[in-house]
Amino acid sequence: MTPTITRRSMMAGAGATTLALASGLRPVRAQDEITLKISHYLPPRHGFHTDFLVPWGEQLTEKTDGRVKVEVYDATSSFGNIMRQADQVRAGVIDIALGLNGIPRGRFPASSIIELPFLVEKAGPGSKTLYTLYEEGMLGGEYDDFHVLALFTHHGGLFHTADRPVRSLEDLEGLRMRTPGPAVSAMLESVGASPVGMPPAQIYENLQKGVINGVVTTWDLVGAIKLNELLGYHTDARAYVAGFHVLMNKQRYADLPEDVRTAVDELSGDNLVAKFGPWWDKWEARGRKDAVERGNTIIEIDDATRAEWKAQLEPMIEGYLKSLRGEGVENPMAIYERAQELVAQFSEG
Repeated sequence: MTPTITRRSMMAGAGATTLALASGLRPVRAQDEITLKISHYLPPRHGFHTDFLVPWGEQLTEKTDGRVKVEVYDATSSFGNIMRQADQVRAGVIDIALGLNGIPRGRFPASSIIELPFLVEKAGPGSKTLYTLYEEGMLGGEYDDFHVLALFTHHGGLFHTADRPVRSLEDLEGLRMRTPGPAVSAMLESVGASPVGMPPAQIYENLQKGVINGVVTTWDLVGAIKLNELLGYHTDARAYVAGFHVLMNKQRYADLPEDVRTAVDELSGDNLVAKFGPWWDKWEARGRKDAVERGNTIIEIDDATRAEWKAQLEPMIEGYLKSLRGEGVENPMAIYERAQELVAQFSEG
């Protein structure tokens, strides 16, 4: 399938000219000042904003000798709706967006394979695996409407609960748990829990009211939206990862002067994906530290138990992969097998 260099050269070279001519729009001239708008769905204090997107914009400004200005819009803005990140980019309302693959559900079904239980434990290997699957063409046409700057995952997520400790998968039975995406929903349903989808901005209130009993997420998000105030137990099973995208409007990218496209490329792709492991180390530490300081109970799940839980979930994993054929994914088992190979490869490095 399409190799990495072909994807980049198509967009950076002849493809850019073709898109610009087909649109009837005037490409940006080399001397023009350019403003790029970037959106995401989390608060401005989150690492997505402070460690990634704002510095990324500053680096792009520096690389272009001040010609490119970047405006970053967070969850408090009119562009901060988690459901609309990719749609905003496609429509050209926003130039670049960082979004969660699982919301809205069904948008990136092949990419959801990275989220299957106990496949990925760390953001570094997970991010490199997801992006490599894209570069190798394994994810089909899921991102054909966009220029992809990065795909990444977080560290392995936890089961966080208000009142009931989770020391086995059976302990999840009957609980209403906020889920980040369809693969995690399938996992929860398979053990008798009820998955509840909702944006991060709604989690605190619903947990406080007892609408949900807990969340399946990272230390990072728990800390960012202050859930440790309401939670009592954290089961650190590194049970799953969520996939994220950083997407640029295809036409906007094509219309940029060649030197600006080169600057964007240098700050994207493999160079950017490699940064998410260290970033998540930093982001996760804050949420965990807060839970410890509050006296919450942290239940560590060892590798042997994780292996047992994965074996217990094999029928669910097989069923989920089969279900993806109904969503237009031609080769779900091949993607899963390749993902396993890549995770092992990148975990050794």
